[in-house]
Amino acid sequence: MSDTATPPPPLVPPRGRGRRIVRWYRARSLRSRLAFLTAAAVAVAIVLSALACWFIVERQLYGQVRNDLRSVQLPRLRIPAYCPTTPEEALKQATLPFPRDGAAQDPGFAFRDTQIVKTDPPGVCLPPGATKAIALQTDDAQVFRLPPFQSVIRSGHYTNGAPAMVRVFWASTTPNGIPVLVMVAAPTQPVEDALQKLALILGGVALGGIILAGVAGRLVARSALKPVDQLTDVVEHIARTEEVGSTIPVHGSDEIARLSTSFNSMSTALANSRDRQTRLIADAGHELRTPLTSLRTNVDLLIRSDDTGRPLPPATKTKLLGNMKAQMQELTVLIGDLLQLSRPDTPRPERILAVVALHELADRAVARAKLRGPGLVFETAVEPWFVHGDAAALERAVINLLDNAVKYSPPGGAIDVGLRQGVLTVRDHGPGIPSDELPYVFDRFWRSPSSRQLPGSGLGLSIVAQSVREAGGEVALGPARDGGPGTQATVRLPGGPSPA
Repeated sequence: MSDTATPPPPLVPPRGRGRRIVRWYRARSLRSRLAFLTAAAVAVAIVLSALACWFIVERQLYGQVRNDLRSVQLPRLRIPAYCPTTPEEALKQATLPFPRDGAAQDPGFAFRDTQIVKTDPPGVCLPPGATKAIALQTDDAQVFRLPPFQSVIRSGHYTNGAPAMVRVFWASTTPNGIPVLVMVAAPTQPVEDALQKLALILGGVALGGIILAGVAGRLVARSALKPVDQLTDVVEHIARTEEVGSTIPVHGSDEIARLSTSFNSMSTALANSRDRQTRLIADAGHELRTPLTSLRTNVDLLIRSDDTGRPLPPATKTKLLGNMKAQMQELTVLIGDLLQLSRPDTPRPERILAVVALHELADRAVARAKLRGPGLVFETAVEPWFVHGDAAALERAVINLLDNAVKYSPPGGAIDVGLRQGVLTVRDHGPGIPSDELPYVFDRFWRSPSSRQLPGSGLGLSIVAQSVREAGGEVALGPARDGGPGTQATVRLPGGPSPA
């Protein structure tokens, strides 16, 4: 036979049962889970309170019995020479004389639950008229090692099986001074009966409390999740009708209120985004309608001239084709601007940003601007400056600033371009922008009433603002800093004088 003991099985539920419980819990609704957790927490608190109450009462009752036993004082006794050898035999002969001295001076001594155990010769003595005998235990003789009258209180029982609390100590008899073992007992059956009744009462109270906890948990879950239900109704309404912008009332400042506030902000942002999208489509359609109408008119004119057999004069036809080419270019630029503005307003993480030499980019943009404004004078003063960003987008932004300056510069005017410590400035000497129109210059499709006769779609400065924001910079447009005529655009981009 092997000496190796078999380890006991683990005291944990089977994995399959545990998984079923977890799946059942996760399959419940949030209201049911919240009600269950609330009821479980209250039920655990009630059960723990009932157990604590029972143990406290149990300790107090048994403590009172112990105190009563400690208060018993033993008078000096004269023990008979012969006593039966067992408690059972002593109970049969309880009518034997049990003389005592000084018993009148100790009214607290209960002789009916007292028992004397002799060692020389061995025997058990009971008071006259005793109806109970205390069952002995093998370790009772260890009391002789203690000082006189220093007692030990233990749980025990009578010979008839009734439970009792027993105090054991030793004393010397008079006059021969033979040590005897004194046992004083108090019945504990009333205490156990009282504890059983208390357990039934506490069990009933705990059961009722658990039922009330379940009802209260359901009510608490319904009240706590009412804002969530409102939020769900609004979300379902938006999903069903696509009417973004709906909000729910917010009460208080708790987590549900914060969730409601965040949802209201998101719903408002979505509504604003849809409004901007609708406005962009409407404005784009309006701007596209003009070149397309002009193109259709010119094409119809060419087709009609061929159908009627009256061809246009070469000069007229050449001018007409030149207008169509210009309109196609304007349409191409407008579509490119729309594609540029169709990107999100925030930088996209997947875009790869490179180190861009802003001074070189500005030089290339100035070279292109000179071709568009051959009669203008460009004064440039740029210093090396490197930034992190999209090179194509930044070059498009600088070109748009220069195109805007070329458009509003008088014939033979000057355009100043500077780059110093990451600040790019483009200044023209045109009529300038009225102060009441400055807040709208970066809006999409916005055009000053005084410049509506000039070519353009009102998207150039919007593209500038978007490209600069994506590079982490700032852009501003205002009057010239020196107080002279014209407008000055200022772009600030983070970076450094070296590529590192």
